[in-house]
Parts: sequence; structure tokens; C-alpha cells
Amino acid sequence: MSTTQIDRLRELLEPLAAERGLDLEEVKITPAGRRRVLRVAVDSDGGVGLETCAELSREVSAVLDASDVMGAAPYVLEVTSPGAERPLTEPRHYRRSRGRLVRAQLSEGGELVARIVGVDEAGLDLEVPGEKGRKATSRRVEFAEIARARVEVEFSRRPAGDESTEG
Repeated sequence: MSTTQIDRLRELLEPLAAERGLDLEEVKITPAGRRRVLRVAVDSDGGVGLETCAELSREVSAVLDASDVMGAAPYVLEVTSPGAERPLTEPRHYRRSRGRLVRAQLSEGGELVARIVGVDEAGLDLEVPGEKGRKATSRRVEFAEIARARVEVEFSRRPAGDESTEG
């Protein structure tokens, strides 16, 4: 049974991430001139700090140096956390985005922009902002109804627990 290079990398790196309580979100290799860039994205419920990324990077580098999984060609290693624009694809991504505004493309067509107020195994409880002075409404969306979703970056995000409205 043959495995791809990404699969082999995941097998090597998942235990390293798990030791730190992190989820290995993405392993990606992209060409960059004569080199390649190996991008490793990790996340956790509490987020990932710069020091954690640096520590994990050193450990990943040592493990990769001791293996042949990257071959002889030069590469650059980047260990990072997922960006704000990353797609939400797993229930844990939605859970970690609780309180945030998301834009979801629905499987049956249409788009929904709403704030995540609750997450369980089956789907999301959302608060859909009211338009033109109307009150926000609650809506339930099952994961199976979502084709694609991502967090909307908010520059003046409402503080968590602030239920007051302007008016």
C-alpha cells in the first residue's frame, strides 16, 4: 500500500502536534523557485501562540532532518496557525469560531451571514442580524446544509456577551 508524501508527513507530524494539545489542520507543499515550502498549520481551542509555533517548528525540523520524507531537494518549513480567512470544514472549526460572524454558502443554494451562538455534533445555532432596524433572529443550520463557510473579519466586533443594540 503506497502513501503520498502528505500522508507520510501527517503520520510524522500529528503526534508532535498532539503532544502539545494541538490539531494538525493542514500540511501543504508548494513550489517556490528552486525550493519548496512546507507549510504546517496547527490550531487548538485556545488558539496558538507564536512561542508554541516556534517550539513546534524546531521539533518538526529535527524530525524531518532524521527522516527521508522530504527527499534531498531543499525546502523551507513554516509552522503557523490557520488564518482568519481559512474555510470552516470541521465541527471543531465552528466551535472555535463561536461568537464570530460567518458567511455560509448553503447546499440548497443561497448565502447566510450570521453569528455562531452554539455548536453541537449536528450543526449550528445562529443569530441572523436584523436588517433595517429589525431585531436579530435565531436560526438552526445542520452541517449537512452547509456547502462552504468561513469567518467574516469584523473590524468593530461586538464584545462577547454584549446583547445591547444601538438605537
